Amino acid sequence: MGPGPADVHPRVLAALARPTIGHLDPAFSAMMEELKGLLRYALRTDNPLTMPVSAPGSAGMETCFVNLVEPGDKVVVCINGVFGARMRENVLRAGGEPVVVEDPWGRAVDPQKVEDALKAHPDARLIAFVHAETSTGACSDARTLAQLAHAHDCLTIVDAVTSLGGTPLEVDAWGIDAVYAGSQKCLSCTPGLAPVSFGERALGKVKARQRPVRSWFMDLNLVLGYWQASDGRSGRRSYHHTPPVNALYALHEALVMLAEEGIEAAWQRHRANHLALRAGLEVLGLELAVPEPERLPQLNAVAVPGGIDEAAVRTRLLETYNLEIGAGLGALAGKVWRIGLMGWSSRADNILLCLGALGSVLNDMGHTADTGAALSAALSASA
Repeated sequence: MGPGPADVHPRVLAALARPTIGHLDPAFSAMMEELKGLLRYALRTDNPLTMPVSAPGSAGMETCFVNLVEPGDKVVVCINGVFGARMRENVLRAGGEPVVVEDPWGRAVDPQKVEDALKAHPDARLIAFVHAETSTGACSDARTLAQLAHAHDCLTIVDAVTSLGGTPLEVDAWGIDAVYAGSQKCLSCTPGLAPVSFGERALGKVKARQRPVRSWFMDLNLVLGYWQASDGRSGRRSYHHTPPVNALYALHEALVMLAEEGIEAAWQRHRANHLALRAGLEVLGLELAVPEPERLPQLNAVAVPGGIDEAAVRTRLLETYNLEIGAGLGALAGKVWRIGLMGWSSRADNILLCLGALGSVLNDMGHTADTGAALSAALSASA
């Protein structure tokens, strides 16, 4: 129940154990086509260029930046946590010029600050921001930020690593140009794959590049010959790299399960379980660090009470209850716990385990907590 990876569903683990076949095998090609369609469903997009990069979410991030940022491009980068700062680093390494918009850790990106930056830099070409900031549990208004971008003739690059499958994400309806995610969070798959999707405007910029993409492996002009064979026949695909066959089996199964549940139902499940956890935490005397309108349901940043050794609590939870929660990062290190309710981990029994274990450990450390009342509050909230 940390910030990821989430628990992997047994069906996904079973998919990993299927026999490995060649990545140009017609059966594998057919599965790839299904997988792309399932990803489009999860991302709420019709973008033909929707595929998993054969590497973790960080490689999905790099895929977006190395393809869309050319040397000299000015990019407005929104930083309200660890992963916004990584976006800035990607802009620099691609030869771009970052224009940084900063907000406090634990808060959403402020659209007014973004608009001010765009007015001050009318030559900006892109806006990059994190939809669901994993380091803090804050969710930014992706729709509004994308609208601002387009009003100023900018493309958007959006980090949806933690939001995909867990909170509303509407790539087409919101006008997101390029988005990347990860397999290991609300999809409840294994780590190691990065879904990405590029719209027509983004592809137009890639095709109009004046200089080659700085990464051979992530150059869309090369990899599309493998991933975009429209008929699914092995003979029509060009060899680019050997993808992780069994990991792709697993992602396919995870996306099938998401489609079976329904994307809106998955969003609602994450929201309902967040409310149950919140109710129990409040009875334990614990506060969430992010203001309510900006909170992620799947990543809960809990303020550590005064006088409590936060690392000792995490150690006790792991050693005594086999329960993992996450520590704070960066500006929030030592100040919060990050409790994940992602994918298969987002279930009532996990919430009750977490509240019971946390209440017991805190009582032992001198923080008075009514564990029974906390469990009752969580059950009432989920009824």
